[in-house]
Amino acid sequence: MLAAQVPDAGDAFDVVEKPVPEPGEDEVRVAVDACGVCHSDEITKEGLRPGIEYPRVPGHEVVGRVDAVGENVTEWSAGDRVGVGWHGGHCFTCDACREGNFIACENAEVTGISFDGGYAEYTVAPREALAAVPDSLDAADAAPLLCAGITTFNALRNADARPGDLVAVVGVGGLGHLGLQYAREAGFETAAVSRGREKEASAREFGADHYIDSENEDPAEELQELGGADVVLATAPAAESIEQVVGGLGTDGEVVAVGIPEDAVDVHVGQLVGIRGSVGGWASGTATDSEDTLDFSALRDITPEIETFDLEDAADAYAHMIEGDVRFRAVIQP
Repeated sequence: MLAAQVPDAGDAFDVVEKPVPEPGEDEVRVAVDACGVCHSDEITKEGLRPGIEYPRVPGHEVVGRVDAVGENVTEWSAGDRVGVGWHGGHCFTCDACREGNFIACENAEVTGISFDGGYAEYTVAPREALAAVPDSLDAADAAPLLCAGITTFNALRNADARPGDLVAVVGVGGLGHLGLQYAREAGFETAAVSRGREKEASAREFGADHYIDSENEDPAEELQELGGADVVLATAPAAESIEQVVGGLGTDGEVVAVGIPEDAVDVHVGQLVGIRGSVGGWASGTATDSEDTLDFSALRDITPEIETFDLEDAADAYAHMIEGDVRFRAVIQP
């Protein structure tokens, strides 16, 4: 098979021929139809997490069909349409797993980091990491939903907001353009917050009722003019973008960060105490969360805007993503 792998941390991508992997007794082999390119792939590309074994094939937004199953696997069969996201399996035995909190597994694996991911014609994943993919979703459209989609959908549905509440989405990018669609379809009054006016038309097409230009307007003041945000979904990975919106929260409002800034976020606790507000974060989710995301997306016709690349051009796809030249997600198709 062909695969785009990273020979060692910091190296350029190398498209190579390698043996098709055989699934272990509790694993499933997937013939890859599409794999999204995510900013978190930088972890593998640059070796940003200790213990990564190289060479390694990145990619944790994988959609394809079951090609072979291990001897213990009975829930998946050849031909099943499946996806594999960030959460690449759990141990079932640690305290978190025994409580059913698999996303917090002490021994959790990550697709494309702990084992080879989807920048390839085939990948092998633990049986519990697979999610069923609706037939109505195109593979290239479904792939980004396994990270950008699940992260925004899961964060919003676990936030303390009800239909009609004001939800602001900070950043109209790979995560934010999906967050706006989910917020609209969930029945929220939705505000998009972004720098400049360049993305205003797109934001409104994705479902924004209001648009706030954080470059020329004070986001906190604008949100207060709208009555105060019940939830702010912070998708832009910049500390300043989070700091700017805390003052825009209404009573019991919360900032939920899914984009991770490199710098610490400076928050005045006094602002939060007076409104019983909070600033927190949200992880993506497990395979069952992926299935919920995919099913809701199919039901409400929510899809990402994508640019597609051949597997041989994986380096270009990654570079376009890193440089922010993609609107709004890059997808590799073997």
